[in-house]
Amino acid sequence: MILNDKQIKDLVEKEDMISPFIDCSISKGISHGLNSFGFDLRCGDEFKIFTNIKGAIADPKNFTEDNFVTVKGEPSILIPPNSFALASSLEYFKMPRNVTGLVTAKSTYARCGLGTPPTVLEAGWHGNLVLEFSNHTSNSIRLYANSGAAQILFFMGENPEISYADRKGKYQGQTGITLAKSK
Repeated sequence: MILNDKQIKDLVEKEDMISPFIDCSISKGISHGLNSFGFDLRCGDEFKIFTNIKGAIADPKNFTEDNFVTVKGEPSILIPPNSFALASSLEYFKMPRNVTGLVTAKSTYARCGLGTPPTVLEAGWHGNLVLEFSNHTSNSIRLYANSGAAQILFFMGENPEISYADRKGKYQGQTGITLAKSK
């Protein structure tokens, strides 16, 4: 079952599911905060922009800083054509054992050609969410820091036998931009 605004607020109060939590949609700039059936999260002001300047290969089992140029403290960045950037959510999530989240793109960015590939916030996971922003166009696209960046839909189900916390997932408790890693 998809969760509505009342159910999301209740989980924030009881389980501290989202922190900091904005209990309404704030439309200044690109909107963020609580919606009828989801939450629009913000990205921080640190970005890792994909580059092949050093000739690095994107290998998920051996992903290095050589794949990126890091930009910190800027109000926005430009994502080059046919490239992508990583950012971390300003919000910290503590997913209850029986709730999972699904990240999707904000329509404002999607209408400019910037995609946010679906990402799952697994039941029992906690941390800052690392977001990918993919530029599908032949033009650079501006992405704003400290502003609405993606939307999460939350779903509740029966308690799983094994949660992300139980299996000690490799991204448990991540803060900031955590690169791909293999166990």
